[in-house]
Amino acid sequence: MTFHERTNVQTSEPMTSVASVSSDQISRSRRPVLALGAVIGAGVVASSCAAQAPQDTWSPAGENAQMIHNLQWPIFAVAGIVGLIVFAAVGYAVWKFRDRGQPIPEQTHGKPALEIALTILPAVILAVIAVPTVSTIFALADTTDTECVVNVTGQQWWWEYDYPIADDGSICGFMPTAGNASPIITSGQMVLPVGTKVLVRGTSRDVIHSYWIPRLNGKKDMVPGRVHYLRLETDTPGIYAGQCTEFCGLSHANMRMEVIALERADFQKWLDNELKPYQAPETAAAKAGETVFIQQCARCHQINGLVDPINGELVVSAPDQFVWSGAAPNLTNLMMRNTFAGATWDLLSPQCRARVWEAAPEEFGERFLEGVTPECLNTVDLREWLRNSPAKKPMYADAEMLEVTDGKTRGMPYLALSEDQIDLLIAYLLERK
Repeated sequence: MTFHERTNVQTSEPMTSVASVSSDQISRSRRPVLALGAVIGAGVVASSCAAQAPQDTWSPAGENAQMIHNLQWPIFAVAGIVGLIVFAAVGYAVWKFRDRGQPIPEQTHGKPALEIALTILPAVILAVIAVPTVSTIFALADTTDTECVVNVTGQQWWWEYDYPIADDGSICGFMPTAGNASPIITSGQMVLPVGTKVLVRGTSRDVIHSYWIPRLNGKKDMVPGRVHYLRLETDTPGIYAGQCTEFCGLSHANMRMEVIALERADFQKWLDNELKPYQAPETAAAKAGETVFIQQCARCHQINGLVDPINGELVVSAPDQFVWSGAAPNLTNLMMRNTFAGATWDLLSPQCRARVWEAAPEEFGERFLEGVTPECLNTVDLREWLRNSPAKKPMYADAEMLEVTDGKTRGMPYLALSEDQIDLLIAYLLERK
């Protein structure tokens, strides 16, 4: 047998085998793809029938979110049509020119006219989309019609809200019922009156964060050393959830926020409650808890009007001496909020939380203003937080990071509180509303 004969024998059989099974193999290889497509399609249908999510971009509740919604619907429709055409063309090509064991067809150069058309058509589509997109961007950036100002500062990993006093002595256009107004500083939840266009002036103390309440507006980055503006407004009372959307460290996923929208009368009640003078604890447990708070917590956390019963001096926190960011959440009227630790956990138990979150708009204000009662307190998460906060909310990659920050913590440190001290602190905090 010559060399050429041996070569033909070795190569002819494999070629025949490949030709005979290639069509079947390709058919089998398409089955997982078709199955995956069916699963994805079923998932899309199921998600469209699911209940509304707290961060649903398709359920706008304010003028700004509605503008975004009006823009995205036609764009998604155009993209969907283009996608169907592409999938149909690819499917037809796969079916029409599938491998049947035939020789590879002659390769020819593309058609210039078709290539030019397929370049111009997407450009035209993008140009058409660009007109309403640019117009919407400019409309969203307009904040000249705002009636209320709230300063928002991003921290690792929580949001601080500061309500400044206007020149006429009001806060967001509301005058305090008794006495003079003073700046309100809170965290986790921003409380707004419905029907009011609110100007958010945002910045950051540490790294770049991104503020996003999907049902009220788009995202806005909060950059250290700069002030960025965002307009929020809604006509429906309720809770609107959000999430930091810029990676900002270990607990980025635990950095959440909520906007509380109240009827104007209910907002006035909330405002007056925030400005009321400090009330000393009444029960023995709460009084002992006040002492624990002054000894363990007051170095970083401020409670407005708190006076040390031992020396009669006003207790003023100094977080800049202990916390790397130089700030810690103000805990005045803590139990008037639904959340704690950067809105990561609820202060309300699941049953009581549902009662507030699922309240009808006309009932929401009354239920929210009830605050957190002893019966509704989520003691499990709160006790875990007080017992060992770094374990519950990661802050450092390792202990060596303390050397970089001169011994200052990135967030709340481990305080080594006893269970009795935790009991007393909870008793005291329950009266802070």
